[in-house]
Amino acid sequence: MASFTTRVELHDAGSDDYETLHAAMEAEGFSRTITSDDNVRYHLPTAEYNRVGSVTRAQVLESAERAASRTNKKYAVLLTESNGRTWTGLGKVSRHTSGYFR
Repeated sequence: MASFTTRVELHDAGSDDYETLHAAMEAEGFSRTITSDDNVRYHLPTAEYNRVGSVTRAQVLESAERAASRTNKKYAVLLTESNGRTWTGLGKVSRHTSGYFR
């Protein structure tokens, strides 16, 4: 399965627009968290999304565009397919944390 990190920037957008984006991205199969090799989940930076699956870059981009278009804002999308990811400084997801999905 492939792993993708997707960054979506909404132009001239407010927090409500990003809430719409988050919900739309979730509906398209994206997550706002990433899981380490030892199964610890971490929050991604704002407006970055994770998707893992048997899909192509083109399919993931199409999904991200569909989600971003639901905000009715102009947007930019950067998609990276990965064969491994490393990070530091991301906050761990706790059971009591709200505002995340998947």
